[in-house]
Amino acid sequence: MSDQVYNVLFLCTGNSARSILAEAIMNRVGQGRFKAYSAGSQPKGEVHPKALALLKNLNYNTDFARSKDWTEFANPDSPKMDFVFTVCDNAAGEACPVWPGQPMTAHWGIPDPAAATGTEAEIALAFDDAYRMMNARLSIFTALPLTGLDKLSLQNRLNEIGKSK
Repeated sequence: MSDQVYNVLFLCTGNSARSILAEAIMNRVGQGRFKAYSAGSQPKGEVHPKALALLKNLNYNTDFARSKDWTEFANPDSPKMDFVFTVCDNAAGEACPVWPGQPMTAHWGIPDPAAATGTEAEIALAFDDAYRMMNARLSIFTALPLTGLDKLSLQNRLNEIGKSK
């Protein structure tokens, strides 16, 4: 068994909801095997209050949560990323910085809960759904035998995970 800790970066446009949820979930389910980060191409500058409330309600420590620009992770002195996942459609089509170390990448698009409209209950449900989808994907991802898969097989699995609901 490898003692390697894999660095994972979750990218979105605003880095206010989905990528923040993913960072929190990964650091919990990754249990020391993974270190998660999040960033945005056009960060909002603040984390969505409903994302913070959801995480706090689920007993996550939210001290880590801040909206930041993805260039923070593209510097030579930044942590070397092993995996980079886009979690919204906007970020998937944008030109990404060149990530040192050539990490594995995949698109795991999830509907933006911050764009949800309707009643408070409907908006809360959108955040719950985003959390549920990301938690399911990350549970599958963290269970993969990373050292036992060749690069092509791993890439195929990452792409499959991104299609799961």
